[in-house]
Amino acid sequence: MTRPDSSPSQPPQPILLVGITVRMLAELAVRAGYRVVALDYFGDTDVRALCPGISLLRDFGRTYSAAALVDVAAELEAPSVVYSASLENHPQEVARLAHGRQLLGNTPETLRRVRDPFQVGAVLRAQGFAFPQTLVISQGENVVPDPGRQWLWKPLRSGGGHRTRRWHGGKVPEGGVVQEWVPGMVGSAMFVADGQRAVLLGLTEQLVGRRAFGATGFRYCGNLLPPRLPPDERIALLHQVRTIVAHLTATFELRGLNGLDFVWHEGRVWTIEVNPRPTAPVELVDHIYNLRVFDAHVRAFSGQLPSFDLEQAMASAPAAGKAILYAPQDVVLGDTSDWAARGLRDIPHPGEQIRKGHPVCTILTTGDTPATCLRELQARAAVFSSVISNQ
Repeated sequence: MTRPDSSPSQPPQPILLVGITVRMLAELAVRAGYRVVALDYFGDTDVRALCPGISLLRDFGRTYSAAALVDVAAELEAPSVVYSASLENHPQEVARLAHGRQLLGNTPETLRRVRDPFQVGAVLRAQGFAFPQTLVISQGENVVPDPGRQWLWKPLRSGGGHRTRRWHGGKVPEGGVVQEWVPGMVGSAMFVADGQRAVLLGLTEQLVGRRAFGATGFRYCGNLLPPRLPPDERIALLHQVRTIVAHLTATFELRGLNGLDFVWHEGRVWTIEVNPRPTAPVELVDHIYNLRVFDAHVRAFSGQLPSFDLEQAMASAPAAGKAILYAPQDVVLGDTSDWAARGLRDIPHPGEQIRKGHPVCTILTTGDTPATCLRELQARAAVFSSVISNQ
């Protein structure tokens, strides 16, 4: 596995990073040698320690919306911009964000197409790939699902499993779809693309709805790299995912860092959705595989892709894990100044109020196996949950 030979070509001004939270992007960019400015909602302490940062909440007292972020971004001088969650769900705001500057991300037209589950499903099924049955239903219509299958209601403009729930019939709420639930290991893939070609960078097992991290239902709460699968299954999974992302890249002209969510069921990949922007587990790839993924993202817009063999990397590198810790109850935090030294990320400010079920911080770990990483994440989460509950 190799990374590009030359150092990053620096723009005359820092790259603007925009999203609901951009700590991960800022850390990856600084590690790769880039100058950046962060604009997000939370303004966590470790963002400000990495680079100049602007917070929608702290500096403007505004509630979160994609439009509010872009309003602030429009006042900033930056020749280029990288966006993260959840702007992929708002192509019209991405168009505004890109006005007058280089967009280092998928275009609004690509976002409209690839975030449409019906378009993605049709493209994949036409090539023989698996995609869950997704029902075309008028909003408010009464639905009686096939009792022989299990169903989910999923919002179209959401992420991380937020508001996804089991569907047993009735009137369909606005802003979502009814989709067949597929059993199996929920996973994600990270890849970098130049609009025609894609390089697969990592495979993870997603941690979903785990009470050890304060999550419930289908809420995303972390990743294990690589998945807890036997080696032969990992390779079979890798080959299928590599073929799928190559086809999606060429069809939708995906560029930069992207993610694929899937279910691995009885030796077959069922694609769930495409996340056309840098995704949460990509920092595990950067750390464990020594691949500067932010640099790979930027270079992809010049048609440069890294030379990287994921099969070799999985065989020789250790495992890694990431967990999002959610508040077990409404809390007012005490002193968080030592959290960075304890290996935490996305660190709130001292005295910050966090509501039950909202994210508190991120835990990262490494180990010999993904199972070891999971045990370590759970142990550390238990300690911090106890500390938080007593504040």
